[in-house]
Amino acid sequence: MTPPPTEIDIPSTGAGTFVTAQSGGAKAGSGPRTIRYVVRVETGLDIPPSQAADEIADILAAPRGWTNNPAYSFQLVSAGQPHDLTVTIATPGTADTLCWAGIQQDTEGRYNCEVPGGVVVNLRRWVQGSPTFNGPIHAYRALIINHEMGHLLGYPHTGCPGPGQLAPVMMQQIKGLHGCIANAWPYDQNRHLVTGSHVP
Repeated sequence: MTPPPTEIDIPSTGAGTFVTAQSGGAKAGSGPRTIRYVVRVETGLDIPPSQAADEIADILAAPRGWTNNPAYSFQLVSAGQPHDLTVTIATPGTADTLCWAGIQQDTEGRYNCEVPGGVVVNLRRWVQGSPTFNGPIHAYRALIINHEMGHLLGYPHTGCPGPGQLAPVMMQQIKGLHGCIANAWPYDQNRHLVTGSHVP
């Protein structure tokens, strides 16, 4: 049985090797460009790769997710299959190493990043969420995946559009909500993209 999130160990760094999920799924969305992705987890963590892959597939197929962008669709593929990007869940130390190697970004043992050909998820964020986000851990995981996937689709960071409004998924919500309401999804209930102010 998988331990609940509060019981998942979060070592500061790990082996630096990975296990890729032997999981596949149906295409989500109807966009002409299908992004095929694999999910891998750093070796030795308390997270089964197949479980993480299924959760990420559910996020990318959700009604308010990126499938509302008419250009794209998404498909989880299994280890060894041709793919366009890799979603990696790694210890804070390994995530820092991958983010620095990919985009020379110091993630301070705290943050996630997108790198050429993939998304790097900090294990601490995957397990503990963020103090700025009120909601279940699955919702925060949706914010992680949707934010970093948004970068890969070409969306830049945005700011809060105004007090009491939904925070855009491309807002760095972990750094403060600035009056906005925490939100894990790129689109609202009416399938309109949630946008915000320009961030220089």
